[in-house]
Amino acid sequence: MEYSAITRVITVAAGRFAPGHLGELTQIVPFEMVDEMLAATGAVQSRLRDLPSRVVVYLLLAAALFEGLGYRQVWHRLVAGLTGLAVAHPSDSAMLQARRRVGVKPLRALFDLLRHPGMAAAVWWRGLLVCAIDGTVMSAPDSAANLAWLSKQAGNHGGSGYPLIRVVALVACGTRTLLDAVFGSIGAGEIACAHRLLRSLHRTMIVLGDRNFDVAALYQAIKATGADLLIRVKSNRKLVVLQRFRDGSYLSQAGGVQVRVVECEISIATAAGRHTGMYRLATTLLDPGRYPALDLVKLYHSRWEIETCYLELKSTILGGRVLRARTPAGVAQEIYALLTVYQVLRIAIADAAHHAGIDADRGSFTIALNAARDQLIQATGVIADTVIDLIGAIGHQVLANPMPDRRLRVSPRIVKRAISKYQARGPNINRTSYKATLSIDILAPPTP
Repeated sequence: MEYSAITRVITVAAGRFAPGHLGELTQIVPFEMVDEMLAATGAVQSRLRDLPSRVVVYLLLAAALFEGLGYRQVWHRLVAGLTGLAVAHPSDSAMLQARRRVGVKPLRALFDLLRHPGMAAAVWWRGLLVCAIDGTVMSAPDSAANLAWLSKQAGNHGGSGYPLIRVVALVACGTRTLLDAVFGSIGAGEIACAHRLLRSLHRTMIVLGDRNFDVAALYQAIKATGADLLIRVKSNRKLVVLQRFRDGSYLSQAGGVQVRVVECEISIATAAGRHTGMYRLATTLLDPGRYPALDLVKLYHSRWEIETCYLELKSTILGGRVLRARTPAGVAQEIYALLTVYQVLRIAIADAAHHAGIDADRGSFTIALNAARDQLIQATGVIADTVIDLIGAIGHQVLANPMPDRRLRVSPRIVKRAISKYQARGPNINRTSYKATLSIDILAPPTP
């Protein structure tokens, strides 16, 4: 019987800093970046410990990669590839004190530095950066400290079992990267949170939103930033017809902002039947020649990219679990780490897709996540070699297993979790996903 011997050479930081890495993702979040954020927020350790502040930041990010594990198990994965090096074996108490010592500010600063749309032509539509805004909720541990900040949601069957955190994000639709995100108690509504995201809006950007964001004050606030908007209008809003256009849209006003309104009928046909819905969209893009009504309806479909973003955060990474932290500061620290790890994975996917010349949405987030976990456990790719691979091991795995071209499919939107603020709709729901065909009819505007 023949055998093969494999010798690995890895390069990591020296001494007590060696466990501080994120595998290949360290090249996106390098030591210098973390050190700069620690210095800027005053979180550098006063004396060199077994857990320097830089190592603690990478521990928090690694914990976001392994959300189903406790911090001790996460630490074991950080040092698994460091065979032969003298590494610390901190206790649970030591790790807790280290996390509290570092605090929230370095994680928040790191996320702020990394939030950007990434490299992809699909992010842009006719010179405009396409982004979507929407909210979701996450569950925190049911501790007294968390309940002093957060609250539970009432519901038809007794309400939520855990305190809930509202997260509202601004997402670049082409790459599903995060442009900004805020969070807090569910006592603050999505509209109030959306106003906190206005800092990230600018000219040459168009914001897509569902009916919940059809609010006059938000129209005015978005317009004041110079950004354009495309928002679905509530069915009970009455809009005056000021002028008709040849493409079927018409000029109107909403919240004191001049908008162009497109009314359409969208039909989806599957083997199970046909469903038709009525849509009204309001946009600040007033030129029907440059931005035809039909193209705006098709563009609005991109809003669903933010739903996929939340699916990847809450299902793929978190696995539907409750967060770990039992204090408000710990919850904030964990959420910023979660958002940062999601962002660096999306950057890795977008960079690989850009170099391969394919759409970023063909990169599998699950494959990228598992590849990043493998690289972390092996401590490979921590520091770039002299010959730089622009794609990396994570990117190569993503490109080797691309998702198929986008297909039009429909799936019922139903409650599947046992603990939900919504009432389950019974066992007789057809849960089959169907291939579908789509037809769009622009409706004539009402009489002025």
